[in-house]
Amino acid sequence: MHTALSAKLINIAAAVTAGSVLLFGVGNGVADAANGAANRAANQIVARISLSQQTMEVLVDGRPTFAWKVSTGGKGHVTPTGSFKPTRMHQMWYSRKYDNAPMPHSVFFKGGYAVHATNFVRRLGQPASHGCVRLHPDNAADFYQLVEIFGPANTRIVIVK
Repeated sequence: MHTALSAKLINIAAAVTAGSVLLFGVGNGVADAANGAANRAANQIVARISLSQQTMEVLVDGRPTFAWKVSTGGKGHVTPTGSFKPTRMHQMWYSRKYDNAPMPHSVFFKGGYAVHATNFVRRLGQPASHGCVRLHPDNAADFYQLVEIFGPANTRIVIVK
């Protein structure tokens, strides 16, 4: 695990633990309703991908935590927009459609579309993929680990124009 991510995950875990104590504290009426809404937002990851900006912002429990350059669908290839939950994860996957191209740290969100690492890091920040969301290998490993820790059920991948 990367040292920077280890420290960040320790801080995230501490914040989540502290938030849980606050969320499950004693209260009544309006406070209970507020706690219920906050509880639904706790322990969640949202990866917001902007096609126009070619960026991915990762929010943990509503707090911006990471911001990375990505490459999405290049000319003639579409990256789907919408809100998705991860459907499967693979530490290493090889594309069946594109000549067994390696897709390390793949988090699939719709059919064959995934957030995954790329070795074409010079293309990050501009459309270049066949529709997947490509990340720097270090960032893809960090995102994959976050999804493993928080769980796919607590992760949303939101892709906007």
